[in-house]
Amino acid sequence: MKPVAFITGGQQGIGLGIAEALSGAGFRIVIAAEMTDDADPVRDALGRLGDASYHRHDLRDVGAVAALMDKVGPVTVFVSNAGVPAMARGDLFDVTAESFDRAMAINLRGAFFLAQEVGRRMAAERSEHCRSMTFITSVSAGMVSADRAEYCMSKAGASMMAQAFAVRMAAVGVAVFELRPGIIATAMTAGVKDRYDARIEGGLVPMARWGQPADVGAVMVPIATGEMRFATGAVIPVDGGLSIARL
Repeated sequence: MKPVAFITGGQQGIGLGIAEALSGAGFRIVIAAEMTDDADPVRDALGRLGDASYHRHDLRDVGAVAALMDKVGPVTVFVSNAGVPAMARGDLFDVTAESFDRAMAINLRGAFFLAQEVGRRMAAERSEHCRSMTFITSVSAGMVSADRAEYCMSKAGASMMAQAFAVRMAAVGVAVFELRPGIIATAMTAGVKDRYDARIEGGLVPMARWGQPADVGAVMVPIATGEMRFATGAVIPVDGGLSIARL
């Protein structure tokens, strides 16, 4: 049987880039997201991926996690990717409780309790395949943007979450990684395209271009196929050099 890659938010953006890369590497793809089954991104993604299935799930509903995993079944590769940005960029003093709570509920709390259930089941199951868990955080886990502090804080918490799972899952032979994408061309960044075009042109990113979802997908393949399993706990930037400290 094909190994299974379970990707949250795999219907669009970085998640879809990962799904396409892992599909090409021989994985059966399972996607979970809050969208309805008939939403255009879901239909389009399933059409592009071929051997794939979709389950609707709101990460904020931690009580629904066990039922979701009953539907998904045994997982070889888990990619915790789904997340939300700040509701609005602006002065740190203007961050609202609504935006803060939303970022924490989805990017941190919801992501944790889903990963907890996935990890618990991985620990109880046996598999002929190399298994892994990967948390897609952001360069914002370590690089502050004061105009979206709640997002940065949620990603910093998710980074520690990945480390905790790396320690816990090592005992059962499951490798855990954190990928930190930089400025990636997705629907989430479309609203700030002009701003980042100018900054990239001015030297912000040493590789002098936007990242693409496929760039993140390409990094996921050796993780998913087990070639990097002894590097468990690794934090891998996928940002064209953006986060390299420079004078």
